[in-house]
Amino acid sequence: MADKLLAIFECSKCGAQSPKWSGRCLECGSWGTLVETVVSKGKKNLQDLNIQGAQIINLEKIKISSSQRLKTDISEVDQVLGGGIMPGSLVLLSGEPGIGKSTLVAQIADKVGRKNKKVVYISGEESAGQIKERLERLKCGIKNINFISETNLEKIISSLSDLKPDFTIIDSIQTIYSSLVGVEAGSISQIRAATLKFLEFAKENNIAILLIGHVTKDGQVAGPKTLEHIVDTVVYLESDKIGDYRVLRATKNRFGSINELGIFEMTGSGFKEIKNPSSVFIDEGEGKITGSVISCVMEGTRPFLVEIQALATKTVFGYPQRKASGFDLNRLQVLSSVLTKRTKLNLSNQDIILNVVGGLKINDPSLDLAVCLAIISSLLNQYIDRKTVVLGEVGLGGEVRKVNKLAERIAEAEKLGFTNAILPEVSVKAKKINLSALKNLNEAVSYLTA
Repeated sequence: MADKLLAIFECSKCGAQSPKWSGRCLECGSWGTLVETVVSKGKKNLQDLNIQGAQIINLEKIKISSSQRLKTDISEVDQVLGGGIMPGSLVLLSGEPGIGKSTLVAQIADKVGRKNKKVVYISGEESAGQIKERLERLKCGIKNINFISETNLEKIISSLSDLKPDFTIIDSIQTIYSSLVGVEAGSISQIRAATLKFLEFAKENNIAILLIGHVTKDGQVAGPKTLEHIVDTVVYLESDKIGDYRVLRATKNRFGSINELGIFEMTGSGFKEIKNPSSVFIDEGEGKITGSVISCVMEGTRPFLVEIQALATKTVFGYPQRKASGFDLNRLQVLSSVLTKRTKLNLSNQDIILNVVGGLKINDPSLDLAVCLAIISSLLNQYIDRKTVVLGEVGLGGEVRKVNKLAERIAEAEKLGFTNAILPEVSVKAKKINLSALKNLNEAVSYLTA
């Protein structure tokens, strides 16, 4: 039986197909990209096609070789990546323009190159002279760093196949194009094709590849989300509005945890590691401020101290306002309602403004008790000692509940010289810190008014 021919219209930018022509692609929104294509509609049985079956592998017979991770010797980067860069992995680094992505990868290339590893830096946006000038400004060694100024995917893969580097940097994936994909560079089809080819090359040759991905105006990696499903690890470099500090966090990691956090300071000579984040997010001043409470949060395996500030003022208009910066507004409204219901405090005529100092955004429930004490402190105009750390989750009944990894949080407070801790009734011990257990919010009010 002869095959039937069918005319369809295919978008030259994203590849979407449509049974009829229209001026605009319904998938990617591009205008004038639908092109008529003729396809065969004939049906064939699988038995009539000479298709070789896929190889069947017995997993029991597979011997796993322990791959040594490629250490960057930048502890904040290694921690976020799960202990270093896994050979054969494809890592996507993204962030807003000008946040320091190229600076960070230049420092990573320097550290890897100093281990006598072959590093290739590929850039379609900057020349060799510009890259060398940046590396020298950052005082990076360039002995083992090679540079390729090319945007054609096939030429890049051919060069990498000959050189066999240990680590490759692509700056950026949006500039790479394939001759086999007939659309302009930067389109979704080109980005997907280039990323898939780099993934295949990384796996076949056991070469670690780091892609830099630009962020669009809506805050997503240009692509938009297609790259994140392809790569092994997705890492974001964020500013979090904390001045010259940058936060590195993973949103996807096939070879490690996504709960780790790396903190850097941007200086004239590149990124500087902040190994003690508590020194960044709390003020060491001795001044007495009502409504200010110190607590401790966990980011992955790392505890660090943060300062919570609350301001309770009488409502000017009829309906009290609730404002929060760095803290969930819905959670603040819940805690305000619990305080009004379970204690003798009247917050129905009070505006409450809450701030997490330093611009951090935190969802750790262990901050509940600190938030409540900060509100009580501001309302009653009572001070809380700056050497006191507050930990605990608050339930709807006003009870103070235990939090996870309490011992690690107390140990961090001890290390930084704190002398008191307010926490739920749990069996935790401390040598240098006085522990005060609270059962409910009424005891918290009594603690401040005593």
